[in-house]
Amino acid sequence: MTASISPDAPIDPTSTDAWAELEAHHLDLDGSLREWFDEDPQRAERFTHTAAELHVDLSKNLITPETSELLLRLAREVGVEERRDAMFTGAHINTTEDRAVLHTALRRPAGSSPSLTVDGQNIDEDVRGTLHRVYEFADKMRSGEWTGVTGKRIETVVNIGIGGSDLGPVMVYEALKPLAQDGLEARFISNIDPTDAYATTRDLDPETTLVIVASKTFTTLETLTNARLVRQWLLGALRENAGLTSEQEKEAVAKHFVAVSTALDKVEAFGIDPANTFGFWDWVGGRYSVDSAIGTVLATVLGPDVFEELLGGFHAMDEHFRTAPAAQNVPLLMGMLNIWNVNFLEAETHAVLPYSQYLHRFPAYLQQLTMESNGKAVRWDGSLATTETGEVFWGEPGTNGQHAFYQLIHQGNRVIPADFIAFATPNHALADGDQDVHELFLANFFAQTKALAFGKTADEVRAEGTEGPLVAAREFSGDRPTTSIMAPKLTASVLGQLIALYEHITFVQGVVWGINSFDQWGVELGKQLAKDLAGAVAGDEAAISGEDSSTESLIRYYLAHREG
Repeated sequence: MTASISPDAPIDPTSTDAWAELEAHHLDLDGSLREWFDEDPQRAERFTHTAAELHVDLSKNLITPETSELLLRLAREVGVEERRDAMFTGAHINTTEDRAVLHTALRRPAGSSPSLTVDGQNIDEDVRGTLHRVYEFADKMRSGEWTGVTGKRIETVVNIGIGGSDLGPVMVYEALKPLAQDGLEARFISNIDPTDAYATTRDLDPETTLVIVASKTFTTLETLTNARLVRQWLLGALRENAGLTSEQEKEAVAKHFVAVSTALDKVEAFGIDPANTFGFWDWVGGRYSVDSAIGTVLATVLGPDVFEELLGGFHAMDEHFRTAPAAQNVPLLMGMLNIWNVNFLEAETHAVLPYSQYLHRFPAYLQQLTMESNGKAVRWDGSLATTETGEVFWGEPGTNGQHAFYQLIHQGNRVIPADFIAFATPNHALADGDQDVHELFLANFFAQTKALAFGKTADEVRAEGTEGPLVAAREFSGDRPTTSIMAPKLTASVLGQLIALYEHITFVQGVVWGINSFDQWGVELGKQLAKDLAGAVAGDEAAISGEDSSTESLIRYYLAHREG
C-alpha cells in the first residue's frame, strides 16, 4: 500500500491490511510474559534499543516479534514516515491552521547545512538570532550588569505564563535545579487563582525581582491578569520600601519586566520595553515551545551553556527519529506500541513513573503534550476518527507512587501500561550507614517492572505458607505491560532527549489516528464562556437570570457566600 501526504485524506488505519492482521493476531495471541521469556532467552536483547543516551527496554510489553512487525507495517501503510519527513521539512501538516510544524527547528545546531528555509523564511537565522538575544539578556542578568531600578542585582526571576508557557519551563527548572546559578532562583505563576500570585511573591524583595511575562499574543487572560497583579505588587512594594516616586514607575516596570511575545504594541502599552521582548513563531505550538524563547527563564537561571546542552539533547533524539531504521526507531516503536495498547488491548490510561525526584513535574508536562495534542475525535480532514484516540497520562515520581496507586496497576482489572524512567548515577549520592540509598531506590525500580510482568502464582503464594481465601488476595496475575527507560544520569542533554522522545511518540500516534496533533480548539470554548459569564459573576441580575438553571444556582450560591 502506498502512502501519500494530503491534507484532505488521512488514511483510515482500520482500512489497512495491517490493521486486519493485528486484529486477528490479537485474538490468536497466546502465552504470557513468563512463557515468552522462558521460550526466548534473547527476548530482552531483541526488544531493547538505544536512542541517543537512552536505553529503552520494551521486552516487558505484551508483544511478540510478530506484533512488532505488524505494528511497523501499519505505520508504513498509514504513512507515518512520510508525514514525519514532511514535518521536518516544513510542510503545513497543521492543517486546521495552515501552518508548518517546526519545533524541531528550534534545536538545530548553529551552522546546520543545508539551512532550513520555509515559506520564504530562513528558519535557522531567525531561531539563532532570537537565541542570541536571549543569551545576551541572560548573560547581563547573570553577571549583575542588569539591575533593578534601585541598582540591586536580580536574585529571583518570576515567570508568568500558562499551559506551554509554564509547564515546560517549570518542569525543566525543577529537573535541572542543581545547575541554577548560586544566588539566582526561578519561580512560576500560572493559575488565575489569586493565591498563586500572592504565595509566589509574598516573601520576595521587589528590588531584586525580575518578571518574565510569557504570552505570544499578550492577550492570554490568566497571564495578563497575573502580570497586572504582580506589577501592582512590585510598584506598591517599591513605593513603600524604596521610596519609588510616580515619576520612576515607568522606569521600574522597564527594569523589572521583560516579555516573551510577538505583540510588541501590547507589550509596550503594558510598560515593557519592546527591546526586551523575545518572540517566537506561529509554527511553534505552546506545548512544544520550551526550547524557544519561552525558555528565557531557563537560559537566565540555568545559563546559556545548559540551555544549549538541553537543545543538543532534543536534536539528538530528533536525528534518531528522522534517520533510524524503523525496527530500531525508538519513538516510532513506542508510538506504535501505544497504538497497540489503546486500540487492541483497550488501555485508557498511561502511567509515567520517573524514579527521580527532580522529574516530579514530568508527568504533568506530558499530560499537556499528549492529551492536548491527541485528545480529539475528528481527523485532519474534518471526518470523525474511526478508532479510539488519546490516552490519559498521569504519574508520580518513584516510591511515592508505589505507596499510592501501584495497587491498581498490580492487581486491578484494568490494563494500565506504564513507563518507568531511571538513571544509573544519582544527582546526589547518599548512604544510610552502609546502604547506598540510590541502590535501594533502583532496586525498587527493577522490582516493580519484574513484579508487574511476572506476577505471583497461587502456588507461589501457598509455598510461602498462605492458605484459604488469602491466596487469591496475594496472587498477582502479571502480564502488566511496562517500558523501562534508563540513562547514565539526568543531565540537560538527557532531559532534552526524554522530552523529544515523547513529542515524537505523540506525533506517531496522531498520524495513525489521522488527527492533527498541533491544534487545540478544545481549549477555547471554556475560555470564551468564562469571559461571557463575567457580568453574571459580578452580580448582573439580567445576566444571571439568562443562564441555565444549574449555572444560575451556582452563581447565586457564590454571591450569597462571598465574604469581603
